[in-house]
Amino acid sequence: MPHNCRILTYAIAAAAAATAGLVFPPGATAAATPTVTSDFNGDGYADLAVGVPGGTVGGKAKAGYVNVVWGGPRGVGAHGSIRVTQATPEVPGTPEAGDRFGASVALTDLNGDGIAELLAGVPGEDVTDRGTDAGMVIAVGGSKGGPGPGSTVLTGPAASAAYGTSVAAADLTGGDNKVIVIGGTDKVVARVIQGEDSMVTTVVAAPMGGRAPVLATGDFDSDGIGDLAVAYWTAGNPNTQSHVRLWKWDADRAEMANFWNTDNAGVTALAAGDFDGDGHDDLALGECREIADENIDDPCGPEKLAQGGGIHIHYGGPAGGSFGSRAQTLNQDTAGVPGVAEDGDRFGASLAVTDVNRDGRDDLIAGAPGEAIGSKAGAGAAWLLYGGAQGLLDAGGAARSVAWNQDTPGVPGVAEAGDAFGAAVASGDGNADGVPDVTVGSPGENASLGAAWLLRSGSAGGSTAFSPRTLGLPDLSTAQKYGKPLSSR
Repeated sequence: MPHNCRILTYAIAAAAAATAGLVFPPGATAAATPTVTSDFNGDGYADLAVGVPGGTVGGKAKAGYVNVVWGGPRGVGAHGSIRVTQATPEVPGTPEAGDRFGASVALTDLNGDGIAELLAGVPGEDVTDRGTDAGMVIAVGGSKGGPGPGSTVLTGPAASAAYGTSVAAADLTGGDNKVIVIGGTDKVVARVIQGEDSMVTTVVAAPMGGRAPVLATGDFDSDGIGDLAVAYWTAGNPNTQSHVRLWKWDADRAEMANFWNTDNAGVTALAAGDFDGDGHDDLALGECREIADENIDDPCGPEKLAQGGGIHIHYGGPAGGSFGSRAQTLNQDTAGVPGVAEDGDRFGASLAVTDVNRDGRDDLIAGAPGEAIGSKAGAGAAWLLYGGAQGLLDAGGAARSVAWNQDTPGVPGVAEAGDAFGAAVASGDGNADGVPDVTVGSPGENASLGAAWLLRSGSAGGSTAFSPRTLGLPDLSTAQKYGKPLSSR
C-alpha cells in the first residue's frame, strides 16, 4: 500500500539515524591511517553494505533489501550479516513489489559518533498523495545491538520522480552542517541539515536519459570544504545534455552553485581521490564516452582511449587554481594495464578509491563487468591502478596495476559468461589490520543470484567469496543479482 511518508526534522544530538551527513577533511588523506566510517555495529571493524534492489521480501518481488555484512578478524563475509528491509521494525514503510529498496546505498558515520548509519534509496516507493514510484531515501541508524531508529530523509514530489536512484552524503556547507544528496528522474536535490532545521534545494534539473545521475564528493577547489560532482547524459536526443559538473555551497544564496564543467562527456562512475599525493583531490571519470562527437574538446581524452571504456582523470591543484587543467586518460591498451581494449568491456563502469600500499597516494579500483575472459563473454574483471608521483600514469604514460577475475590464481570460482564480475567495487578495512581490503561484486554469478569477492589487502592470495547462499539469506531460487551496489570505507 502507499505510505504517508514524513520528512523528519534532524538534530545533531539526536539518535544516529536522525542525522544526515559526513565531514570530509580538507585535501587528501591518503597518508593517514584510514578512518573507519562504515562500522554499523560499533565493533571497530569496517562493514559492507550490499544493496539488493531485486531481492524478494515476504513474497514481494523486487521489494529489495540491504545486506549489511559484518567485518571482523577474518574480514567481511566470514562473520555473518543482517538483512535490512522495510519489514525491519526500525525501518519506515512496508515491503511492496517493485519498491527496489537498496537501489542505492551509503554506509557511513553521519554524526561522528563512531557508528555508521545506512542510507538506502527506494526509487520504486509509492507515496500517498504523490503517486507511483515517487521514491524515497531512508536513513537507518547503526547500533551495537542491531539497527537503530530509522527515518525518512526525503520523498519524491510526484509520480515517477524515483528519488533514491542514487545517494551520497557529505559536509558540503562547512561548520559540520550535514547534507544528503539524492538523485532521481532528471533531478538531483540536496537536503541540508543545519542544527535542528533543514532545507531542500535543487542542485540540477535536466534531461538525464532515464539513468540515475552519478554522484561523488570531494574537495575539488581545495578550500577545505567538500564539493559535489554530478554526472548525467542523454543520447539520440536533439536536446542532448551531457555533463560532468562540480558544485559548491553558496552561503549567501543558500544553494549549491556550479563552478566547473566538462561538457559532452557521458560517464557511468565517478570517484574522488588524491592519486598524485599532492594534497589536492582529483576526479576520475569511469567508462567515459564523448556523446556529442563534436571533436572539439575531447571531454574523455584521446578518442582511441575510449574503446572498451576509458578512465579520464582531472587533477586538482592549489586553492584558487584551475581544477582539471591537468588530465590523464587510460584504458586496457595503456602500457601497464593488463588486457586488451575491446568493445563492450565497460572498463571503468565501477570505481572506488583507496590506498592499498599505504604510500600516501590514493589508488583506483576499476571494474569492467563486460570483459570477456577467454571465450566467456561478460565474465568481468577488476583492476587495481596504483597512484604515483604523476598520478595514475607515470611520466612516460604507463600505469602500474594488477587485474583480477575468477580465473586468476587464488581467486575462488571459475569465470563464466555473464558473471559481470566487477559490476561494483568497494574498499574498507574489514579486518582492522590497517591495510584496506577490496570487495568486488558479481551480480551475474550463479544464474544471477549474485555474489561478492573479498581480496584481502588488495591481493588475490587468500581471497574469499560470499553470497546469499553462504550468508544464509532467503529466497535463493530468485535472481537477486547480489553484489551491486556496494558501500564500505
